[in-house]
Amino acid sequence: MSLLGRDFHSSLDDGSKSLLERNSNVTAENVHPAEEASGLSRMQTLIHLLKCNIGTGLLGLPLAMKNAGLLVGPISLLGIGVLTVHCMVILLNCAHHLSQRWQKTFVNYGEAMMYSLETCPNAWLRTHSVWGRYTVSFLLITTQLGFCSVYFMFMADNLQQMVEEAHMTSNNCQPRKFLVLAPILDIRFYMLTILPFLMLLVFIQNLKLLSIFSSLANITTLGSMALIFEYIVQEIPDPSNLPLMASWKTFLLFFGTAIFTFEGVGMVLPLKNQMRDPQQFPFVLYLGMSLVITLYICLGTLGYMKFGSSTQASITLNLPNCWYAHPCLPGGRRGGRTSRSSCSTPLASSSPTPSSSTSRPTSSSPSPSPRCQRGGRCL
Repeated sequence: MSLLGRDFHSSLDDGSKSLLERNSNVTAENVHPAEEASGLSRMQTLIHLLKCNIGTGLLGLPLAMKNAGLLVGPISLLGIGVLTVHCMVILLNCAHHLSQRWQKTFVNYGEAMMYSLETCPNAWLRTHSVWGRYTVSFLLITTQLGFCSVYFMFMADNLQQMVEEAHMTSNNCQPRKFLVLAPILDIRFYMLTILPFLMLLVFIQNLKLLSIFSSLANITTLGSMALIFEYIVQEIPDPSNLPLMASWKTFLLFFGTAIFTFEGVGMVLPLKNQMRDPQQFPFVLYLGMSLVITLYICLGTLGYMKFGSSTQASITLNLPNCWYAHPCLPGGRRGGRTSRSSCSTPLASSSPTPSSSTSRPTSSSPSPSPRCQRGGRCL
């Protein structure tokens, strides 16, 4: 069954027409066409498109490359990205075709499915076309709920790390002389802290107003990506020992991560419907998705080349656990989260022989107690 299939029927029967009339004013996504003067500009649409595609899945791409291989990973990610854009274009063409056929200003996801079933040759599908609309709406709600849940957990976990590890991290990647007992709060406390701010954002349904927050989010993301790239592009080890193709069992994990990363398909039709000039949306789509796919491939490939077999689930776990990177490991390599013990000796001494006044902690340093241990780290 194709949304752009042939015109099997020149007119619908009375039952089908009445069904369409009853549902023509109901939308599943509550997205209304914007007025000509207050629609989204191309830049605002591009900002929204980048924001809804660049999410937490980006941080897991280095591990996805590890699961696929240094050669197979980038090629497969490029193929998935091209296929995703192709499906988005098909969706836009289908919505445009159906809106012209039924003489509607725009159609949303549920209406596109319902009207498509109305034009198919199967009588049973035409009779039950409204269930296609309900199914699409249910799937959209389920996927968006999953994405938002991951965002919620990600923000709470990072906020918890910032609050608790600030007591133990110094400016030069060296452990503090005096240990500070920091209160260990449950992650649900941090989730409850950010909940009011998220609730306020949910009440904003105007995409033009939301473009302000999307711009701030994109600026923050751009700064974070700049810091990550600044670290991973330095002193990349020889990638010749990395496998070009991983096992097919781990490739399934790569496929799941890659599919999760491209999470912006649910915003394609709403963005086009609220554009000031919807005919320019394909250009914005191609430009935005080209930037997104390029960022995905670069971060995933360089991250895997940098950390190799020690690549963790999120690239943030491989980054230095201090305010700025410090060349404290042998050979000038910078210390990461898992190499805190390698930075325990100050590097101020230029003598090759250890000095009694440099490497040993003072007697005033309290010994770590079991109560201040959390995951092997003393807070």
